[in-house]
Amino acid sequence: MKLTSSVFSDGGMMPSKYTCDGENISLPLEISDVPAGTQSLVLVMDDPDAPIGTFDHWLIWNIPADTKTIAEGCEPSGVGGITGFGKIGYGGPCPPSGVHSYKFKLYALTKKLDLKEGSGKKSLESAMKNNIIEEIVLTGKYKRR
Repeated sequence: MKLTSSVFSDGGMMPSKYTCDGENISLPLEISDVPAGTQSLVLVMDDPDAPIGTFDHWLIWNIPADTKTIAEGCEPSGVGGITGFGKIGYGGPCPPSGVHSYKFKLYALTKKLDLKEGSGKKSLESAMKNNIIEEIVLTGKYKRR
């Protein structure tokens, strides 16, 4: 399985357009080579470098398995979870200091999750347990101006 973006390479710097210093819109993502048997996808974006511990920026599950692209500024079809900002939907990088690494984690699952909208990451991780076929991570970095 592959997860890429046309606006940064894995391990590269993310453009400020997609952060609190810019338009704070979601960046474009491309998905390919989803394993056979996948019933749904899960996308998690988090910041493990946050001073308070890992900070969740984007949680979406039950994304259709045949999804190939997530367009700039758009939420994919699926169910949204609550982020560290206390809302559903994309929240861009806004690190208080230094360079932070943002992990875009894509999971291929054996089933759709029976998890209500607005659930948090702990509930999501529990629901995914023993249902992950494959996972991939795309890392983007950002430092505020």
